[in-house]
Amino acid sequence: MAETGLVHIYTGDGKGKTTAAMGLACRAAGAGLRVLVVQFLKGRDTGELYSLRRLGIRVLRTDVKKFIPYMDEAERAVCREGQERCFREACAALPQYDLVVLDEAIGAASAGMLDPAALLACVRGRPKGVELVLTGRDAPQALIDCADYVSEIRCVKHPYDRGIQARRGIEF
Repeated sequence: MAETGLVHIYTGDGKGKTTAAMGLACRAAGAGLRVLVVQFLKGRDTGELYSLRRLGIRVLRTDVKKFIPYMDEAERAVCREGQERCFREACAALPQYDLVVLDEAIGAASAGMLDPAALLACVRGRPKGVELVLTGRDAPQALIDCADYVSEIRCVKHPYDRGIQARRGIEF
């Protein structure tokens, strides 16, 4: 474990936030660090899941069947409960890892699926040697203020705008 764990944020409307976080997780695992990846608001199996598991990286996630705007209130409540349970498990496990990725935690908090104050408390209260990575659009200033690295990934051009759907192995 590092003496001083830092906080990374990958935010913005561009493609690559999760990709950057997963690359860092793979690098850390390759260097012998203990890595936990927690995915919020993700529903389908993606290419990175298989790779992470092959590298011995623990992955926590809940299976989200729909995008939040398409959920009714009962589905939202079930989703929120699952996201919060996953978050509590991740926070409790922090001392066991050198690097923890909270993928889409920022998005989950802004969508009302995680308590933003609890997320901020987790970041501020993490064990000293834990490197923490958060991803998601529209990072709030309070999170940015307690981060050491903040990268804003901006969409300049995207094939979805031309009707090209997400492709397995590239976008997911």
